[in-house]
Amino acid sequence: MHLIYIALGGAFGSLLRHFAAMAITSLTGTWLPWGIMLVNITGSFVIGCAAGSLAQTTADGDATFVRYFVIVGLCGGYTTFSSFSLYTLQLLHIGAVGRAILHVGLSVFACVAATAVGYAITAGATR
Repeated sequence: MHLIYIALGGAFGSLLRHFAAMAITSLTGTWLPWGIMLVNITGSFVIGCAAGSLAQTTADGDATFVRYFVIVGLCGGYTTFSSFSLYTLQLLHIGAVGRAILHVGLSVFACVAATAVGYAITAGATR
């Protein structure tokens, strides 16, 4: 059952990443890869929420679904660190060093913060 959860979550996460990134990019343009950045931030929040809920879960079935469908499958398919790296490299290749640094700094800070907020919300929800 674990592999089915991972496969379904990964397929859904990949499709969600594609459509979310395209939608945001169509609204914001390509000065910075805002679509990918938003995907990474929201994915970090979701993985934080999932990890926080696991800290509070006692039922093995719930933990299995969250661990394999949400964390490994959905977030693994949805978050795009490899795309983040590629867009950063592309900014460097066109000589946009400042934009590349801004992209890295904003992405890393916002993703870590989103993970922490998601974890805090869900881990503290049942206390």
